[in-house]
Amino acid sequence: HKGYCDTELATNKQTRENKAAEAEDLTAQIEKATADISQLTEEITILADDIASIKGQQADAQGIRDAEKAKNQETIADAKVAQAAVEKATQVLKDFYAKAADASLLQGTNGLASEMAQASKAPYKGMASGGGNLVDFLDVILSDFARLESETSTAEDNSQSAHDKFMNEALDDVALKSTEQEHKEGKRDQTTELNRNLKKELKLTHEELDAALKYYDELKPSCLDQGLSYADRVAQREEEIKSLQEALKILAGEDLA
Repeated sequence: HKGYCDTELATNKQTRENKAAEAEDLTAQIEKATADISQLTEEITILADDIASIKGQQADAQGIRDAEKAKNQETIADAKVAQAAVEKATQVLKDFYAKAADASLLQGTNGLASEMAQASKAPYKGMASGGGNLVDFLDVILSDFARLESETSTAEDNSQSAHDKFMNEALDDVALKSTEQEHKEGKRDQTTELNRNLKKELKLTHEELDAALKYYDELKPSCLDQGLSYADRVAQREEEIKSLQEALKILAGEDLA
């Protein structure tokens, strides 16, 4: 019986210690996995917000660019129409003055043709604020419209280039953050699955530890002294020995008296 108790108690003690250590280690792993899941979830949320913000900026930038482009195209178109009108008006005046000059040469009179010829030779100051004839004035206007078309076209090209650069950089940033988000989501899923398995293993370990503790409680009555003093244990053993001796005598057929 002593050999049985020694073996069972030693084995049970080792089992209880092992299961307690396993439970402690599993609990630590679960706590870390839970913290990792929380951290990953927070990082995923931040990435999702960043991606949404970038896409919002892209949408705003595209709206501004479309409005600016439409305005520039309208300005360029108006400048072209104006240039065509000024060129046409300039040509009409040039033709008018040329005919007037020809008429003065043919008639040599002081009539309307003579006045026209004289106007073609003298500076026209009626509509030119700084002097110069009307054709020169129209040439200045034509140059202004040409410059407006050129400057607007250049501004449009520069704005489109800057817009394209911003959109491409934004797309690259979104792609990078989306890849990182997918990676973290995959890692979170793996960690969640690991945590689920760890909890199952911890539950099983606790059940095994509870079983070992229960078996230990069952061993104690027969294998461990229950608060008896040394003298009590000696007396108890002497009584057991005496009882065993009497039993042997009975088995041997001896008289107990």
